[in-house]
Amino acid sequence: MNQSIRIGLLGCALAGSLAATTTVAQERFVTIGTGGQTGVYYTAGQSVCRLLNRAEAQPAIKCNAPSTAGSVTNIVSLHNGEYELGFIQSDHQHKALQGLAPFDKDGPIDELRAVFSLQTEILTVVARADSGIETVDDLKGKRVNIGVPGSGSRDTFDEVMKAKGWSNADFALAGELKPAEMASALGDNNLDAITYVVGHPSGAIQEALTNVEARLIPVSGAEIEKLLQSASYYIAAEIPAGLYPGVDSAVPSIGGKAVLAATTKTDPEIVYQLVKAVFDNLERFKRLHPAFADLEAKDMIRVGLTAPLHEGAERFYKEKGWL
Repeated sequence: MNQSIRIGLLGCALAGSLAATTTVAQERFVTIGTGGQTGVYYTAGQSVCRLLNRAEAQPAIKCNAPSTAGSVTNIVSLHNGEYELGFIQSDHQHKALQGLAPFDKDGPIDELRAVFSLQTEILTVVARADSGIETVDDLKGKRVNIGVPGSGSRDTFDEVMKAKGWSNADFALAGELKPAEMASALGDNNLDAITYVVGHPSGAIQEALTNVEARLIPVSGAEIEKLLQSASYYIAAEIPAGLYPGVDSAVPSIGGKAVLAATTKTDPEIVYQLVKAVFDNLERFKRLHPAFADLEAKDMIRVGLTAPLHEGAERFYKEKGWL
């Protein structure tokens, strides 16, 4: 082979190899903390990643959304730099920013930023029909799953317990099962009731109500009203009638918003491309889970955002004329 041709081919090969290496090197990676695999956070994270991975951002962004213990764990992971983004409860975002329990050991986590909010998340109590539980007060002395340590569900129910003047010792059993384990434990009569902060409809709640004869328990009463008045990050909420078998009327409770959060360390360009991927495909996103069906862009960028907007999200919203 002619020496000049051989050199030319070698140069082309090296150039191609360099281009491929550069492309790989330019790829950006982002991890979104979610929640248990039966919860809405997990579906939300997978859905956001699906849209972002299909986006035409240059250089490409590769998104991963692993299952986690939930809201509190996600905030800690954001603070530690383990995740770039995470789904959290709006009340926990407020508490973390203010350095309130369960985030009071290291002081305020003031680098937290909001990206957008999703569905309302409601403290949901399901009790076996044969448990004798009719109201939230009846949980005392029963076998109750109070939630996984580090989860938003656990922290919210801890607030209810505090409002009631209860401790773990007030239950015959204070369970700490994961959401995926609750329904079977209820059906096997290992628990009298389960508690879970979740958007509706929820597969886990559907399973719990169909595994055994059970009912939704209202979270209401004088102590709950006082909690709503003293904790502005909670709102009065209802589980709508007709979502689950046998639920013929709305069930009152308390709740907040699910929020996609980041920190000041999260790359603004990644956040910009993420919100662009979601809002440019919002109708498709809304079809990915029934809890997303009624989402409106104007509410997602305002309601439940107890932290300042991330600069990458703010840039996109201003470009759209929404801010």
